[in-house]
Amino acid sequence: MSLSRRSIQTLMDLVENKLTSMQVVDREHARELATLEAARRELSSMMGLRRPIDMPALVEGAFSREAVHAAA
Repeated sequence: MSLSRRSIQTLMDLVENKLTSMQVVDREHARELATLEAARRELSSMMGLRRPIDMPALVEGAFSREAVHAAA
């Protein structure tokens, strides 16, 4: 099953909206953040972008960006 470019863009927008509104406060949130970032990379590759869009996620609390990626 393939998705239209418009559907992929809509999904990308939804993922990016979720990423910008996330506040990581525990490991469960860190895992969700890593999953959403992986989904964003996969969607961008489906759209034919050469490299994924680099959008920093909002990370607050005791988790650094490195710790978030390690939880994935």
